[in-house]
Amino acid sequence: MSTSKKWSSRLNEFKKSDNSRAVLEIALTAIPLAVLWYAMWRALLAGGVLGYLCFIAMLVVAGGLVVRLFILQHDCGHGSLFSSKKVNDWVGRVIGVFTFTPYDYWRYLHAAHHATSGDLDRRGLGDIDTLTLTEYNNLSGIKKLQYRVYRNPFVLLLVGPFYMFVLRHRLPICLMTDRTAWISVVTTNVGIILVALLFTSLIGLKAYLLIQISIVTIGAAIGVWLFYVQHQFDNTYWETRPEWTHEHAALHGSSFYDLPRPLMWITGNIGIHHVHHLSSRIPFYKLPNVLKAHPELKEIGRLKFKESLKCIHLALWDDTTRRLISFKEAKQLTETAQPA
Repeated sequence: MSTSKKWSSRLNEFKKSDNSRAVLEIALTAIPLAVLWYAMWRALLAGGVLGYLCFIAMLVVAGGLVVRLFILQHDCGHGSLFSSKKVNDWVGRVIGVFTFTPYDYWRYLHAAHHATSGDLDRRGLGDIDTLTLTEYNNLSGIKKLQYRVYRNPFVLLLVGPFYMFVLRHRLPICLMTDRTAWISVVTTNVGIILVALLFTSLIGLKAYLLIQISIVTIGAAIGVWLFYVQHQFDNTYWETRPEWTHEHAALHGSSFYDLPRPLMWITGNIGIHHVHHLSSRIPFYKLPNVLKAHPELKEIGRLKFKESLKCIHLALWDDTTRRLISFKEAKQLTETAQPA
């Protein structure tokens, strides 16, 4: 198989943006989401057991469409949705009002993630905090407890997404002195407030908050789970410099989350994450075409849904075995090493 570096250049043919296709993809996402939003409001008005059951069922689908909407914003951030940078940026900013994600602020952090993914010497910006086994063992008791709470699946995948998208994105955390980050956050917050005032005048504050916050929270939880399994899997890649390379980290430090086709569609093919990291300028709708043209890429970092569930408890990087391990495995390794 070709080396990772060669793969990057071989994928150049897929980078061209299609503006008509971009508009179509936005329509195919925004229109069903708007219809579901209205239907959820009608379900709340109907009330009763049936009304609330319908609300919950539609909520899950609407959350998935918010993930797809976020992928459109994500592609704008990579300059791949439209051929024009200006159009990408403004479309991304508008979408950010509905995903509760300040576009320019998030774009900076996400670019840092792409530049440092798998690099043990540059962790903590735009990614999920991950300690090595040695670093964890050297922590104080309270610091270990804090890390264990942070990496708890309930906190990481349920509490964390709500905190990140509903609360933390209201301030430019990590970039508090950056003027552009503040402008991005403040203008997005103003947009969110204006949309909220409009909908509140039409359906009331309670109904708006119940529908919008629920949709964003479910979408955020799905999105964080996808981001988690795209990098936190058993045979992922982490390395120190100078051995670390961007190309190898992209190909072997990102998974191919092989989901059923309907789920691939609603998640914007982001499961084909190793290809995305190899060449982030490829529009999301062309990622399946890459796998068709280069089927050998299907076997690198491949995860099925059932397999991905085993990744939930992975929390520490073991430099010895060069793999992610759980706290239980870490305890066993530490206890085994102590007598020696």
